[in-house]
Amino acid sequence: MTAVRPSAAPVAEKATVPIGLVALAIGGFGIGLTEFVIMGLLPELAAEFQVSIPTAGYLVSGYALSVVAGGIVLTAAVARRNRKRTLAGLMLLFILGNLISALAGSYSILMAGRVVAALCHGAFFGVGSVVAASLVAPTRKAAAIAMMFGGLTLANVLGVPFGTFLGQHFGWRSTFWAITAIGVLAFVGLLVSVPDQDTRSRVTSLRTEMAAFRHPQVWLSLAMTVLGFGAMFGAFTYVAPMMTEVAGFADSSVSWLLMVFGVGLFVGNVYGGKAADRNLTATLLFCLTALTLTLAVFVLTAHSKVGAVLTLFLLGTFGFATVPALQMRVMRYASAAPTLASGVNISAFNLGNALGAYLGGLTISAGLGFTSPSAVGAGLALLALLVTVLAGRRADVRAGDDAGRPIESHLPADLAAR
Repeated sequence: MTAVRPSAAPVAEKATVPIGLVALAIGGFGIGLTEFVIMGLLPELAAEFQVSIPTAGYLVSGYALSVVAGGIVLTAAVARRNRKRTLAGLMLLFILGNLISALAGSYSILMAGRVVAALCHGAFFGVGSVVAASLVAPTRKAAAIAMMFGGLTLANVLGVPFGTFLGQHFGWRSTFWAITAIGVLAFVGLLVSVPDQDTRSRVTSLRTEMAAFRHPQVWLSLAMTVLGFGAMFGAFTYVAPMMTEVAGFADSSVSWLLMVFGVGLFVGNVYGGKAADRNLTATLLFCLTALTLTLAVFVLTAHSKVGAVLTLFLLGTFGFATVPALQMRVMRYASAAPTLASGVNISAFNLGNALGAYLGGLTISAGLGFTSPSAVGAGLALLALLVTVLAGRRADVRAGDDAGRPIESHLPADLAAR
């Protein structure tokens, strides 16, 4: 593979994967690892700082809230900047946050490190989605976005178990040192392989970026993201007690069960990206329908070990297959200024996470059992499906969403031309 230079010609349909996409995927891997590995280290962190497990759990929610804020505020701040330098700067912020975490001498400093690292999350995936789409042929844009998010899914499959292993055997600080090293690798890769993409001549003010939100389809897309991702994470958040208390698995089985879910994420991400490039709306309709049915069935299959494992895999597959399509849809309808809308959509993913987990927790607290979050998820997925149907009916004919027109016709000239 050869690096993509700023003066490179348009990428051929069968060209090899640009190294810039690999660098973006490495960054996504590191960010995903930072977000999720903390869940496996809560006992060690609680013991280290002499706090309760629920208090240690605030390190998870604190990160998520910081992602929501950073995805909006920080993306707005960098929307007019050179995209390559922006990505490199965001990765430096990521490195700093994990360095603070690795050196933290108190719970509050560790929380500060988590917040700093999380600030780059939304902006990185938001700007990165635009850059990824610009590095490939017009018919491969959603697949390119899927590859960047592939780093996030691999973090669940491989990174989180390995990071947890490091923390349990060599101390929790070793995990954050390893993540810091991954950040350095991604930083160098971005500098070497991502072409310069100066947006100042095309986006002259924040007002221009905000104007993208005048399009009703952008808001409908964000609603799909919140509801669809909230559906998956509403069930996933409580998958451990559901698998142990309902399905009858031993506590020691949770790690490989999470890997099953992670493999589903990876498969769904890859094939969801390819399907979205062929037909964006059809992909969303199919995946959200399948996700609704999967979550509804999970209430029953959770009582069987074999059924629970199969359904857990399908949950990851159909849940994450929507991600490239949802990200691409926002970029399509915010075509005049996709960077801010893309970053806000990342915040919407995390808002969905919080919503699903909160509603699922309410049902458990109400005494409805550990399968009740799956029922809640099915309801959220159904709402996402209904919003998708509504959005399809309201779509402007010129958007060509169902007319087979290529995605690049709805993107800014700098993206469509590459």
